Amino acid sequence: MQVLFVLLSGAVLGGRLGALAQMIYLLLGLVGLPVFAGGASGPSVLVGPTGGYLFGYVFAAYLTGRIAQSKRSPRLIWMIFATLSGLFLIYAFGEIGLWMWLKISFPALLMFGVIPFLPLDVIKAIMAAYIASRRQVKQLIQKQN
Repeated sequence: MQVLFVLLSGAVLGGRLGALAQMIYLLLGLVGLPVFAGGASGPSVLVGPTGGYLFGYVFAAYLTGRIAQSKRSPRLIWMIFATLSGLFLIYAFGEIGLWMWLKISFPALLMFGVIPFLPLDVIKAIMAAYIASRRQVKQLIQKQN
């Protein structure tokens, strides 16, 4: 569910606050709270094979928020574009971090670090877009009343 909430944080809170929320998440894990996958924590997780994905969360939330808020209209299709852009950044950072550990070819990296997770993560991105667009519609209605 991490991907859903990373993308949702950017789409709902905006780029700056969404990225800040993800930095706080990383800081909590860094100081020892078991917030990472499997209850893991500590600096070893951030410099391990999944560290790139975790650092990608900050940039993904920022990009998602910037794109989502660049249009005044809360259209679902625009939100889907925003969340899929954020998802792309998570994978980009993750693949770089994973490559630093495994030193394998790009196609092998895709088969190991993207392909197995992509279908479910795309669904999560669309869910985040839907939730965020519904929230923005509600805010626009409240502003008009």
